[in-house]
Amino acid sequence: MTYLINDFIYYLNNERGLSKNTMDAYQRDLKDYQLFLEKYHHIKSVDRITTKQVEGFIKSIKNKGLSSKSVARKLTSIKSFHKFLMMEKEVDEDVTQLIASPKIERNLPTILSIDEVVSMLETIDNSTPLGLRNTALIELIYGSGLRVSELLSIKTTDIHIQQSYVIVTGKGNKERMVPVSDMAIIAIRNYLVDARDRLRQTKTDILFLNNQGKPLSRIGFYKVLKKLAEDADLESSKVSPHTLRHSFATHLLENGMDLRSLQNLLGHEDISTTQIYTHISQTRLKDVYSKTHPRAKEKTNEI
Repeated sequence: MTYLINDFIYYLNNERGLSKNTMDAYQRDLKDYQLFLEKYHHIKSVDRITTKQVEGFIKSIKNKGLSSKSVARKLTSIKSFHKFLMMEKEVDEDVTQLIASPKIERNLPTILSIDEVVSMLETIDNSTPLGLRNTALIELIYGSGLRVSELLSIKTTDIHIQQSYVIVTGKGNKERMVPVSDMAIIAIRNYLVDARDRLRQTKTDILFLNNQGKPLSRIGFYKVLKKLAEDADLESSKVSPHTLRHSFATHLLENGMDLRSLQNLLGHEDISTTQIYTHISQTRLKDVYSKTHPRAKEKTNEI
């Protein structure tokens, strides 16, 4: 089984193009699965695995107190492995096909209002190179809804100022073209003209640099956001790169964008991932309604 798991990971890397973190997670999950089968069922050959044994493994990890999200991820790894075994004709049936994933309770992500985003931008001192960089960072990640990994890996050649778009590399090393807002284009142009060369100390084509002239790191960007949130009197613990991505998506939906277009902008493979933003919009709509409609709440002083 070890050989087949390694073969599966090779397949994920070379044919599916998954990220290293995803492949590492698959390998850990399947190693746990393999150890369970060998320890409790003395199974070392994949053609001896039954649905009952897969269900036994799922039950065992649930009993360890794993969250529904973690259980679902492990089951996804196992299901993908068994589909691979079928594809390679190592087994005659997919014993995981009828096993349902546990329901995952999804907490609605925190979002910022447009005014809160603007308040962060207004705290930035644009007379300094780092200030110009920070403005470009916030305008781009909020204006285009990028993942932090996408934002920080952008090269100077990826930005097309005249055409107002950027090429980003998302999950699975998949490239996509993302529109850039007019405000972000202005901020990026100002940063490129007046700041980037003043920051750069080594040869690099990464767009965003830190105060030492090196590519800005994820941790560095988190620190930038935390400071901007504090300066804008926002709760810094609730402001993250993903908060800005969530805010971007929610604001677009609230202003009439259709779900399929939003899916393409965000780079989601499955539209069900994008659908969470419809729940956010509905929740905000109800909140606004209850606060503003004169008949939204029962009047206790009515006779």
